[in-house]
Amino acid sequence: MTEQQRLELEAAAFRRLVAHLDSRKDVQNIDLMNLSGFCRNCLSKWYKAAADEKQIDISLDDAREVVYGMPYGEWKSLYQKEASADQQAAFAKEQKHD
Repeated sequence: MTEQQRLELEAAAFRRLVAHLDSRKDVQNIDLMNLSGFCRNCLSKWYKAAADEKQIDISLDDAREVVYGMPYGEWKSLYQKEASADQQAAFAKEQKHD
């Protein structure tokens, strides 16, 4: 496999992950964090960090829009629910292990 092929496959996998997350708006970020240790916000920050490493000017808001498919504030108002006590407890417990 060439370097270009590897990059194309990684880009395709990223686009598929973003599309999958977009199709599962019912899955809250706190659920993702509790189960996998990362969420849509993490992915946005990684995207921004990669841009910074390549000296590509992109804001965190723009990176979030890539991942969320819309401005972050709009996504939050449409899809984000208040975290339950159980979700918050699971998150707090996991943070103690880090």
